[in-house]
Amino acid sequence: MLVNPRLGFLRDKANKLSLSPGVYLMKDSTGKIIYVGKAKALKNRVTSYFHSIENHNSKTAKLVDNIYDFDFIVTPTELDALVLECSLIKQNNPKYNILLKDDKGYNYIKITNEDFPRITYALNCKDKDADYLGPYTSGYTAKQAVDEANRIFMLPSCHKLFPRDFRKERPCLNYHIKRCMGVCRGKITKEEYNSIIQQAIDYIKSGSKASIESLTQQMNEAAENLEFEKAAMLRDRINAISKMKDGQDIMSDKSYDFDVIALAQNVQLASVAVIKYREGRITDKENFYIGDEYEPSQMRSDFLVGYYSNRPDEIPSHIFVDMELEDSELLCQYFSTLCEHKVSITVPKRGDGLSRIYLAKNNASEYLSLKVGRTVKEINALEDLAKLLGLKKIPTIIESYDISNIGEDARVGGMVVYRNGRPYKAGYKKFAIKNVIGQNDYACMQEVIERRIKRYLEGDESFAPLPDLILLDGGKGHVSAVSKVLNELNVDIPLYGLVKDEKHRTRAIAENHGEIQINGNKKLFAMLTGIQDEVHRFSLSFQQAKHKQRSYKLQLTNVKGIGEAKAKALIKHFKTKAALKEASVEELSAVAKINNEKAYELYNYIKENF
Repeated sequence: MLVNPRLGFLRDKANKLSLSPGVYLMKDSTGKIIYVGKAKALKNRVTSYFHSIENHNSKTAKLVDNIYDFDFIVTPTELDALVLECSLIKQNNPKYNILLKDDKGYNYIKITNEDFPRITYALNCKDKDADYLGPYTSGYTAKQAVDEANRIFMLPSCHKLFPRDFRKERPCLNYHIKRCMGVCRGKITKEEYNSIIQQAIDYIKSGSKASIESLTQQMNEAAENLEFEKAAMLRDRINAISKMKDGQDIMSDKSYDFDVIALAQNVQLASVAVIKYREGRITDKENFYIGDEYEPSQMRSDFLVGYYSNRPDEIPSHIFVDMELEDSELLCQYFSTLCEHKVSITVPKRGDGLSRIYLAKNNASEYLSLKVGRTVKEINALEDLAKLLGLKKIPTIIESYDISNIGEDARVGGMVVYRNGRPYKAGYKKFAIKNVIGQNDYACMQEVIERRIKRYLEGDESFAPLPDLILLDGGKGHVSAVSKVLNELNVDIPLYGLVKDEKHRTRAIAENHGEIQINGNKKLFAMLTGIQDEVHRFSLSFQQAKHKQRSYKLQLTNVKGIGEAKAKALIKHFKTKAALKEASVEELSAVAKINNEKAYELYNYIKENF
């Protein structure tokens, strides 16, 4: 059996995918798409191709042997993934795609391929001689839409075959009650009939604006004529058409072509996703990596110019972006000149447009996560934090501080470091409070920050570099106190506090002038809560260790001839209670610098009391 030499690369790339639904596109060494599939969870499905390959059937084994790379498109739901899979298979006709798979449980509308086509409901799309619309979320909705289309356009629902059965029998009751145009009479030409069928298909596919307006007018006229039953029926037809697109975010009712462009950033790299909608559905998606070295709005403008300048024939009438651009009017003029039609650039604020921006943003974040080795949540949370606080750049290094104390003798400060959204434990620091008398959290926090900054300014490499953002465990009082220290040291670092609620959960970001709520952003809330919990855990563990050492030290001074200095030397050398108990008389004598008689007395005391 052949073994794909790229298997290690493919496994590693697949393992970095998220559990989002989506479509994956397998490619050969020439870049040609050889297979399109859909997945409820991209990571689970794609990784299955590159593990346990000896268990694959012959078709899958041949596919895996020919995969050089793969691409993917994240979708909002599994249904959207299936809709997109159908579309991409039709567009690319991949070598290893034969029939649409995993269609169980979905609903379709079937259009037969004959001289006088019929529109019917179907549970699958396996008939190669028919066209299909769907899939749809609701079988009831699909059936109702078929029934309404047949009624509205008076299409035949009998089992007669045309033109074979022309004029063989009298028209049935449906013709007489105006539910059928009476094709069986042989008075309707094939061209006329197919024109009506196309109108019905357009009606089902998009809820044709003209059709809905016509139905609404008929409904109003029926109501004015007191034909309430007819008006209710027309109302139900309109509702049925409206329901057809429920849950299908891959599709759009917009009558124009448009592109949706969003950017995700992480430190020195950014990812841009371009999702193209043509004739109401996604037809393509492209992804690009660019540097994150300058202002985000300008970076987007530069990308748009570089992208569309090389493809003027592909510029749509509408471009949706995820951020306001200062030069959007100039760009619109430039693009309109290139493609010779009017172009608009818009930032959607709500509804359908905003949901499509989120979809593009999610795709950009997924690609960036593969490149930088961070999860989508981490990437989005850092970007959201920078936007929320108005930072000049996404914070690469975040330091967080907390003060923990039990009385005068065990007051400590903890510093934790996060790099690219993850804990960097090699950078954690512990501070024993030395200069503050009494319970004064503000003064303790000032001492810790001052010592940390001074160590850096004095050239201590272990305290380099300075962070991009400092987060304090505390409110605006802590922020105000520490701001004075930074000003005195002439250091410009964004500084904020993390405020907890009565249940000790992070609820807001504190600044000098008030608080910024974060509960509405789940990714940001989770990240900041994690940081605050981590710095609290770290400082508390240090404080508890200090308290234990203090307790041991006090106990050791009960031995005659062991003062605080000797006790401190013993604790510092042996570090733990267990190590102290294992120490020999000779070791105790050497560390405490006492004679053997005193060392033996100390040895017995430790064995009895520790």
